Amino acid sequence: MRVEFHWHVKIPMRDGIQLSATVYTPSDRPPAPAVVTLTPYTCDQYHQRGVEFAAAGLPFVIVDVRGRGNSEGTFRPFTQEANDASDVVEWLARQPYCNGKVAMWGGSYGGYAQWAAAKELPPHLATIVPVAAPYLGVDFPMRNNIFHPYLMRWLTLTSGRTAQRNIFSDDAFWSAQYRGWHESGRSFRELDSTLGNPSPTFHEWLSHPEPDAYWDAHNPRPEQYARLQLPILTITGSYDDDQPGALEHYRQHMRNAAPTDRMNHYLIIGPWDHAGTRTPQLEFGGVAVGRESLLDLNKLHLEWYAWTMERGPRPEFLEKRVAYYVMGAETWRYVDTLEQVTASQRPYFLDSAGNADDVFAAGYLSEVAGTGEPDTYRYDPRDTHGLEVQAEANACGSSLVDQSVTLALRGKALVYHSAPFEADTEVSGFFRLQAWIAIDRPDTDLYVSVHEIGLDGGSVRLSTDAIRARYRQGLRTPELIGTTAPLRYDFDRFTFVSRQIKRGHRLRLVIAPIGRLIEATFVQKNCNAGGVVAEESADDALPVTVSLFHDNAHPSVLHVPLGNPL
Repeated sequence: MRVEFHWHVKIPMRDGIQLSATVYTPSDRPPAPAVVTLTPYTCDQYHQRGVEFAAAGLPFVIVDVRGRGNSEGTFRPFTQEANDASDVVEWLARQPYCNGKVAMWGGSYGGYAQWAAAKELPPHLATIVPVAAPYLGVDFPMRNNIFHPYLMRWLTLTSGRTAQRNIFSDDAFWSAQYRGWHESGRSFRELDSTLGNPSPTFHEWLSHPEPDAYWDAHNPRPEQYARLQLPILTITGSYDDDQPGALEHYRQHMRNAAPTDRMNHYLIIGPWDHAGTRTPQLEFGGVAVGRESLLDLNKLHLEWYAWTMERGPRPEFLEKRVAYYVMGAETWRYVDTLEQVTASQRPYFLDSAGNADDVFAAGYLSEVAGTGEPDTYRYDPRDTHGLEVQAEANACGSSLVDQSVTLALRGKALVYHSAPFEADTEVSGFFRLQAWIAIDRPDTDLYVSVHEIGLDGGSVRLSTDAIRARYRQGLRTPELIGTTAPLRYDFDRFTFVSRQIKRGHRLRLVIAPIGRLIEATFVQKNCNAGGVVAEESADDALPVTVSLFHDNAHPSVLHVPLGNPL
């Protein structure tokens, strides 16, 4: 089908600002359902998608968000999209090539824009397919209330009106910039000026270090989720950086929507990283997956739109409302609810003979409660030793399998191994860790990760979580630690994983200061002093001693989610 192209189409907003759109329409077809996406990366980013969708018979409209590309106004990330996206949907419904039904498409920022539009309930919005959609205040711009310097990389990408893609894509450049800031000892609030791009948005975000009314306003409220009466297809990946946000939107809708509306919400969790949720790859981060993982997502979108807007058949892939991919087994599995992914939880108790700080000896994960003395590491935020190892590990593109930093952390982290698995075992769902921990400072950041360790000693990272100690009792209720006695820390925000652990392989649990692991390279540094973290510098830094207890009175235990038998 021939595609007609219209560039710089102006769309009026309710306040008089005009957004710019690139419009792709199929020739010689009567009015049809139309698809729209809003992007801060300029319309050119999705030219190929526009051609493909229009060639398949669906008008496709790409819109530069306010203040970006050729659109008028000022770009204020995430704050403007609800009204603007709603206005775009209603404008599109009135165009001669549209039959009044409008769908949305897009991942990451484009996924967020779909939820932002949906909460305004535009009358002609027929369906959304939010892919890798962040939930503001949950996984962006911070996760578990811990910020990352990546924010300035993203804010530089979206600075001005055109995309700064070459700057953004230079991994070595950004690694060197982050390392320079980290070694300088300057506060996180000075990061933007240190990197040469002063950003009011960056400072606005830092002034809201935990979920509050500011972040709540960006996301649908419970009553707005409850009023959504349209089909929804949520797509994320096991290694998608915005998986926590995508699943938070999903859970909020499941929690608040009517039963009939919950039945119209489908979920796919593939073996993908953030980019792979749009274009799956056979290898990412050093992890290889099977060809069954290469889902044709463009085809699936077209089938979804045909089903929800043109009375076509349900996409064959969507056998049930939740589809997830089991890595290792290299197969898709299907259940009716996310909770049904996990059949049971197997507890592994932490214990050691006093050598948990040595990865080559390590503590152990046991089926019986531990009885040993506490394990301890000491962390000094001023210590920059090993940053070169972190930088090299990141640069190699094997972040999920590289364990050079873990191996370099002897004496500076705690490591526990399970016994070898006696049979192939599916681990699917969410890990949970209950740990009794004592610190001798008002605050510190604790990072945990779970890995599969092969017979050859190779490692695959499965899932991660982190807690800033002051938020031990909740992300909205900071309370500094005022005791050196052990307190219980519940790590219950691990990322979703589904993987078949092979017979003879082990699990490895690593507990470390967040600034010392490859997965958290160059994070916002907590100086352990109990002040405003973003404003603390090396001058405020205090070494902290972290002790993990695992005796009868303080059982520390890792709960492993076991999948359903085949």
